[in-house]
Parts: sequence; structure tokens; C-alpha cells
Amino acid sequence: MSDAATLSAADLASRYARGTLSPREVTRACLDRIARLEPVLNAMAVVDAEGAMGAAAESERRWWAGRPLSPLDGVPATVKDLLNLAGHPTRRGSRATDPQPVADDSPAVVGLKAAGVVILGKTTTTEFGWKSPGDCPLHGITRNPWNTRLTPGGSSSGAGAAAAAGYGPLHIGTDAGGSIRIPASWCGIVGVKPSFGRVPQWPLGAFAQVAVAGPMTRTVEDAALMLAVMSRFDWRDPFCLPDPVPGWLDRWQNGVAGLQVAVVRRLGFHPPADEGALAAVERAARALEDAGAIVTEADPSLPDTRALFTAVWGQALKRLVDSFPEEKRALLDPPLVAMAQRTEPMDAESFLAVQAAVIETAHAMAAFHRRYDLVLCPAVPEPALPADATLIAPEEDLWQRWAPWTFTFNLSRQPAVAVPVGLDAAGRPRGVQVAAALYRDDLALAAARVIEQACAAPTLAPLG
Repeated sequence: MSDAATLSAADLASRYARGTLSPREVTRACLDRIARLEPVLNAMAVVDAEGAMGAAAESERRWWAGRPLSPLDGVPATVKDLLNLAGHPTRRGSRATDPQPVADDSPAVVGLKAAGVVILGKTTTTEFGWKSPGDCPLHGITRNPWNTRLTPGGSSSGAGAAAAAGYGPLHIGTDAGGSIRIPASWCGIVGVKPSFGRVPQWPLGAFAQVAVAGPMTRTVEDAALMLAVMSRFDWRDPFCLPDPVPGWLDRWQNGVAGLQVAVVRRLGFHPPADEGALAAVERAARALEDAGAIVTEADPSLPDTRALFTAVWGQALKRLVDSFPEEKRALLDPPLVAMAQRTEPMDAESFLAVQAAVIETAHAMAAFHRRYDLVLCPAVPEPALPADATLIAPEEDLWQRWAPWTFTFNLSRQPAVAVPVGLDAAGRPRGVQVAAALYRDDLALAAARVIEQACAAPTLAPLG
């Protein structure tokens, strides 16, 4: 039964339908695995064993009656602690937040629950999702299942670690500059940053203009199944898209034959990438070519997205820190406070200039996708960093070590998927990123699926 926690959502649905495995058995296996591995990994902010077992029992009755709510009915999942889960506090990794339980679920959680998904609890996040090293003042350090001396990345640190450790198959992350794709890459799993507005969110956080919620899973198929049920209109989110038309994601299963793929090495600046990152892109490019795609190198000729995102990120964090009274700022992550203090306020003219350049970036990427169906590039510049490293210069780390390959696609609001290609000689996961035009989440998933099949990278860390 210990292996049941590590099965994919698609496999669980098949076994539930045949009656060879039950939601309660799987949920118990997940909870047992969490209890065994949490002292080492520290990926969970909250474990709701009672609620999960109750939801699993209800799901089991539906399967027995032949009336499951969806193929994901009874499949275990976790929720990042930037999102609301009714009956539990939303602490956002911070000692300065309200410890009282919230009354309502976030929209993405509503979508999962409507599909019958069993929520195991909440995963850790960096404080307010501000950085990529996976630690926060409230919960401490979350560690990478592949090597506990390394960080899983962030800000969806707990979700990345939980997925790679086999804490069930489905995990909700959020991504404002790479916070799904960075931990997905460093933990060797699949991470989907959907098109902006595809998955509704409420309440909106510090990065409302660029942030999304999305799936973190061990297979592309599970990510597609999860994205489909999360993409429901919710009136609370003013940026939310209408309900998608039936079959909107079906293209993800059809391969990439005939599609034009651009291997991109510039995003308005030269993002750094080590030899392993470049080798991963070359391997993924060969996989796409072998599947019939036309792969060439191209430059989308963007503004300096490094400068743009640094401004967006810095101003959002300064506003966040300044929103707390002085006595509560002492409870915040010291590097966050120090960075906010270093950030100069932006006048209205400068703010509008940044916004205009962000729109120019989105326009340039839209024009680029009139020629190219997909973009292929690294997801991160190097493998996972040490978990216990002291953070000294986050402004430089942002574009040198954390998110130089990811934040551009938040500015352009288009879908991007991180997918693993294998392990390096040191046993660290390596991956790539594929992006598609705005609202073509299906194409990004299709390319990720081809790479996944060709590379057959291990996605479950060997923790026993």
C-alpha cells in the first residue's frame, strides 16, 4: 500500500474504476508517507488527516455507486499556503499573518473539490512568495527530496518537494516570476504556468498583475487533468477568463508534428545558463525534431525584461512590506525587509513607462508566435542551490540564479511548462521550459508531453 501514494492521478482513476484500489486506501497511504518523510523534508504547512479521510470516504461511496464526479474523484492533492483552504489559516509563510482559519476556498481549490479531489493539506511557501530559496520565517527550511542539502526552489517549495517525494499526485502552486517552474525544475517534476486568467484566483496577492495558480505533478497527463478542472470561471477574480469550451485541452495529446519551435537564447538580455541547462535544451530539441517539429534558433527581440521584472518585483515587495505596521515588520524575513528598504519609490511617470514596456513585451511575444508555435529554452540557469545558503543579494540572484528564464513569460502572460529531461552526474534533476502563445496552453502541454515521453526522466525521488 505504500506504493499507492506514488501512483499518477490517471492510474488511480483507472484503478478506482476497476475497484482494485479505493480512495481511502490511497489517502491513508499518502498520509502515512507524509508522516514518515516530513521530519526530513518539511514540505507541509498543514496536514488535514481527518478532513482528507472524510473526503476520501465520500469519494469511495461515489465510485461504488458508479457516479464519480470526475476522473480525479478521490485523487489526493495539496494546496500551496498562499491560497485559501476553508477551515485552515492562510499564513503565507509569515509570522505576521492572521492565524485564524478562513471561511472560503480559493477558486482553484473550489475547482478541485468540485471534481471530488481529496485535499491532504497545505504546502509551505517562501514568505508571500517573494523568493526562490525554499525557506520562510514561519516554517523554516523545506528540503529537496533528491538531495536534502539542496533547496527544492520556490516560492512553491513545499509543492515541489511534495510532488517529488510522492505525497500524492496533484499539487497546486502559484507563479508570479517562476514560482511553479523553478521548483518543478529543481525537483524534477512537471510545472505548469497557465495563461494569465486561465485559473481564477482570490484573494489576489502582491503580484496580482502577473501571478497565476497552476498544477505541479509528476506527469504531463496529470497536469492536463488538473488544469482542466481548475479552469472554471469564478466571479471573484476580475481577470478570470470565461469557462473554456469543451475539448479546449485535447490538443495536448496530439504531438508536435509540423509545429514550428524556436530555441530562444535571448529574452531582451542574455540569461545565464550552465552547460547542463544548455545540454537539456539540446536534448529536448532533438526529441521535438524526432517527433516531427521544425526546430530553429530565433530571437523574439524583446525589451530588457530583466529590468522590467526587477522593477515590478521590487515595487510590489516594497508596497507589501510598507503595508505592515512597524512592530510587525520585525516578524518578516530580514532579507525581504532589507530589499524593500533599498528599493526607491517609483513616481507615476516611471510606473507608466514600465507598464508600457510590459505591454510592448507581450506584443512582441504575440508577434513572435505568429511565426513560431512554441518557444524552447532553459527553465533555470543551474541545478538546485544549497538549502542553507545565506541570502545576500536577492536583486542579483533574481536574474542570475533564480528566474532569468521564467519571469519574461509572466510579463507576457503566456503559458509555459517546465518538464524534466533527466538527472545530471551528481543526481540532480535537470529540465527545460516550453512556452506557447497566450491561451494556447494545449500546445505547451503537447510539447512537454513529447519531451516527457522521449526523455523518460525519473520524477519520484528515491526516498523509499
